[in-house]
Amino acid sequence: MLRWIIFFIIIFLIDIYAFQAFRVLFKGYWLSILYFGLTLIILIGLSLELSIFNNVRPSQPFRAYILGAFIVILVPKLFVIPFLLVEDIYRLINGIFINSNDPETGFLPSRRKFISTIALSVAAIPFTSLLFGIFKGRYNYQMHRHTLEFEDLPEAFDGYTITQLSDLHCGSFDNYDKVKYGIDLTNAQNSDLIVLTGDVVNNISKELYPWKKLFSELKAKDGVYSILGNHDYGDYFKWKNSSDKIENFELLKRLKKEMGWKLLLNEHVRIKRGNEQIAVVGVENWGLGFIKKGDLNKASEGLSDKDFKVLLSHDPTHWQEEVKDNSRNFLLTLSGHTHGMQFGIEIPGFLKWSPAKWRYKYWAGMYEHSQTKRYLNVNRGFGYIAYPGRVGIWPEITVIELRKKRKADS
Repeated sequence: MLRWIIFFIIIFLIDIYAFQAFRVLFKGYWLSILYFGLTLIILIGLSLELSIFNNVRPSQPFRAYILGAFIVILVPKLFVIPFLLVEDIYRLINGIFINSNDPETGFLPSRRKFISTIALSVAAIPFTSLLFGIFKGRYNYQMHRHTLEFEDLPEAFDGYTITQLSDLHCGSFDNYDKVKYGIDLTNAQNSDLIVLTGDVVNNISKELYPWKKLFSELKAKDGVYSILGNHDYGDYFKWKNSSDKIENFELLKRLKKEMGWKLLLNEHVRIKRGNEQIAVVGVENWGLGFIKKGDLNKASEGLSDKDFKVLLSHDPTHWQEEVKDNSRNFLLTLSGHTHGMQFGIEIPGFLKWSPAKWRYKYWAGMYEHSQTKRYLNVNRGFGYIAYPGRVGIWPEITVIELRKKRKADS
């Protein structure tokens, strides 16, 4: 309860301060009622959803919408505050040294309309962007294609294609037709292999029920393989007892099998073309600050350093900490997890930025370790969580083509 009180106080202090810009430009009690009433309604809904209803109806789209509404009204106000702070410093200096005895303005001069106008105009940019992200951005599926060359790739796999999806977070979905479009677009790539690199649900395995039939439509010549992400273990739900949590995990494994997905739990499979083969290695989640069950040793048992291996590991920090310099020679790692924070700016060849870079060194797209010539692809995610939208960092379907690099081309 105390944390909610502190949270409410902080939000209302932000609200009260940001309101000064509105009050300068707009008059009337209706504005105050609308402004503070909207905040109060959203905060009450948010606190009820995250406390009382948390274990009653987890991961329903309503939660995403209430969180989205909170973000949409809070973030623009944070853009207003710096303008007001700078002006208040000016007003304070002005009051002390210039207008301290002015009978009309008093100690502090009045706020200037043009400052409030600029502040609200700037705040309108994130406000409209966040709304766009909710109504248009979250299902704005984008194709990302990469062609990678490897000298160690078996000849029979020259031209082999892998389609990667990650972070479905199906508990947040609310539009069957839009999701179906994304699944159909994935199948339309006609890849040799489809992989899903974790976080198929938000909190509990039953979130898969409405989407089971649709996800079962994912097909590839060599099958559909998946691994676990940090959300797939049920760690973000308060279970009545440990047996319920275990049952939830077993349900997830069973549903994946029924959908035709092969779940790799610190293990690998060999994909053959004639007398040649590659290995798809899947580890459980391994992340800094998150559950660590990934075991490269166990997953690689029976494989030699010379075997061509594609590693599926949900969190890109695993590649950073354990994989890129590993002696087993994992030439390609496919990850997800970051979502690119679902917000950022990407202009190919010019600009790539997201708040995600403050948390993750590798947060979106293809990366190459220059010394070892090993690659990491961080998928931006197919779904969304918390904020029900995407701005600039769109939902992604990745297609990677493997090519045999001829030594003469070196």
